[in-house]
Parts: sequence; C-alpha cells; structure tokens
Amino acid sequence: MTDIDISDAASAEALPAFKELGLHPDVLRALEEKGYERPTPIQAEAIPLLLSGKDVIGGSQTGTGKTAAFSLPLLSNLQENHKNPRVLILEPTRELAQQVIVQLETYGKYRHLKSVLLHGGVGYGKQKDALKNGVDIIVATPGRLLDHMGQKTASLAKVEVLILDEADRMLDMGFLPDVHRILRECPKKRQSLLFSATIPPEIDRLSKMMLKDPVQIKIGGGRQPAETIEHAIYPVDDRQKFDLLVAILEEIEYHSVLIFTRTKVGADTISRWLNETNHGPIGVLHSDRKQKEREACLADFKSGKIEILVATDIVARGIDISDVSHVVNYDIPLHAEDYVHRIGRTGRANKSGDAVTLLTAGELDFLRSIERFIGKEIPQKKLDSFNYNWSPLFEKLGKPKKKKRNRGYIPQSKF
Repeated sequence: MTDIDISDAASAEALPAFKELGLHPDVLRALEEKGYERPTPIQAEAIPLLLSGKDVIGGSQTGTGKTAAFSLPLLSNLQENHKNPRVLILEPTRELAQQVIVQLETYGKYRHLKSVLLHGGVGYGKQKDALKNGVDIIVATPGRLLDHMGQKTASLAKVEVLILDEADRMLDMGFLPDVHRILRECPKKRQSLLFSATIPPEIDRLSKMMLKDPVQIKIGGGRQPAETIEHAIYPVDDRQKFDLLVAILEEIEYHSVLIFTRTKVGADTISRWLNETNHGPIGVLHSDRKQKEREACLADFKSGKIEILVATDIVARGIDISDVSHVVNYDIPLHAEDYVHRIGRTGRANKSGDAVTLLTAGELDFLRSIERFIGKEIPQKKLDSFNYNWSPLFEKLGKPKKKKRNRGYIPQSKF
C-alpha cells in the first residue's frame, strides 16, 4: 500500500488548477459556474488517482472537501447508461447521503447521469419508481439499501465503483454487519474507495478485504482542528451549567451557534429552555425527529432564519453547514475524535471560529483525553460577569501531580 501524507496543506497557489487534473469538460464547466478554480489538498491528490481507477483509502478530517474529491472523478469517468446502477455510495446517515446527492447534482448538471437517494424515514414509492426507471448512481444508507435488495428492487450486480464514506461512523452506529452483507453482493472486480477519519482495527480489517493495492491519503491525521478555531474550556458546577450557557450567549457576538449535547433528551431540554429566554427561535436536530423536520431545521439554520441550533452528534460529521461562528459543547464528547468533528463545523474555509466547551467535575478525564488526542492543552477561562458556585473542579484543573508510589509502609507517628 502506498501512503501519501499531506498533513501540511499546500498553499492555494501551489496546487494545480482543476482544469489540469483531467476532469471531464462538462464537470469543469459546472465548477467554473460555481467559481471554483483550484482544489483542496485532498482533492488534488485523490482526483488523478480515482480517474486512473486506483483504489483509495482517505483518512481525512472534516471540512477538507472529501465529498467533491470522489464526486468529481466519479462524474468524469461514468458514461451515461441509466439501466443498471454502476456506482454505489454508502453513507451512515440521511443527512450525509443528501449532501452527496446535492454535490452530484451540482457538479454533474451537464453530465445527464441519473442518481437515486435511498434512506429511511420516508416511503418506498418514489425510490422504487426511480430504481425501476433506471439509475447510474445509488447513494444510500445501509438499512434502506438492504430493504430494497430484499424486495428485489435494487441490484448491485453491475456495480463498478463502491464508495464507503465515514467508515468509522458506520462502525460506531453498528452498521458494519450490514456493510459486509452489501459487499458480498457487489462484483469482486470493481474500484473501491474507503474514507474514514480514524482507522480502528475493525476498519483496518474491512479495508484489507474491500480494497486491492490501495493508495492511502492522510489529511492531517484527523486529529488537528483548523488553526482558525479559538478553543476555550469553561469549568462550571453542574447546577449552573445552563445558566453559564445563557451568560456566554449574552456575552459573545454571534450570528450562528451550534450547541452539541450528548443525548436526544438533552437536546430537546436545552432547546426548550433556550426558547424560554430571549435567544429564540431555537432549532433542534437529532435522530428522533422526522425527516421533514430535520430538513426544515437545517434549511432554517443555513439561511439564518434561526441562529441557534441544538443537536446531537448527528451533525458533527460531514454535514455541509458553513459560516458557523460558534460551536458550544454543552456536554463534552465521550470520544476525543468527536471533539475534532464537532468543532470542525466552525473555522471553515479559512474563516475564524470559536469552540466553547462547558466542563463539569465528572468530565475531567474526557478533557485530558481530548488534549492528548489533539496534542495541546485547551485554555481554561472564567466569565467575569458570572456569579460562580464553588466547584471541586476549580482545584483539579492544574496539571495532574505525579502520585507517590505506596509500597505498603505506614510510618509510625512521631511523639
């Protein structure tokens, strides 16, 4: 396996223009209409490889332009057919799948290729009609794709390109058994791409089974947040957590705030409480919300109709929400890599952004794990205008002291 490490991103001037990468003229035409002239580093490395038919493993952090990295060469290579699907793109969530469809439609507007979006939460009728009429590309979540395969409405017998996106997220959500079932139905002779922010052992084994002589592209190791993000930890007593959130919102100048909670109940509660303050209207997004509600909420947040969105990690990865001024971790994430994904919603496209994390005494170990993961300490701050309760956390936030080894000897008291 060949490794390409581009953790030190090249400057825009050093990267080739899109027109130098061998993309189809119709794809270049769509890019020019959007005003895009030069690729991101991952796009510059991946596009020529994918155009040549190579298998690729992409280890990329959020906001690197990964979706276009595989969409542009895919649209360039694929010839119009409309009979049997020849490309399968698997995504862990509906939102990610929808985002891929949008990019395929944007950059493939002059290619006349047909694609279908298969995900749960909606009826089967339109999806079955599209498959029956013939498509070139399937973008799907694993569960809904397996449903169609079981009903004999979708066949993977002619798939030439298989793309598994956000593979570690698939693992976290328990989709790997479904992925293995889908892989068994795909032709062995195909081009395969696997994208994953991290490569745990299960994903490593999957990649060895799925790919042939792949090129691995590493983008920043998935650990380093954008340098345009300013981090801050705000220690607080559990009972004052929401009050401090409100005080911070009143202190900062924001135009779009994304607040992350650990649970769906937490997201509903915080959004309800905030709506009772003067900071509404508040959007809420998690997996229990209906598909139309999720789409409407995202659209309102993107348009600026609502300035605060409270969400679970469903929007931490890959969702195309640009121009977020502040990310607030109301609950610190349990997994260090999720911190990078969450705060990656801000500081995008070289714009500045702020990442605020509320920290309670029981979460100190999670903070230490995050700091080890990103390789630096996060500054701790106090809001001068806030009337804090005392918390044991304020005494613990110094650097951990080395513990003396207890050899079982208890010295006698001196008289």
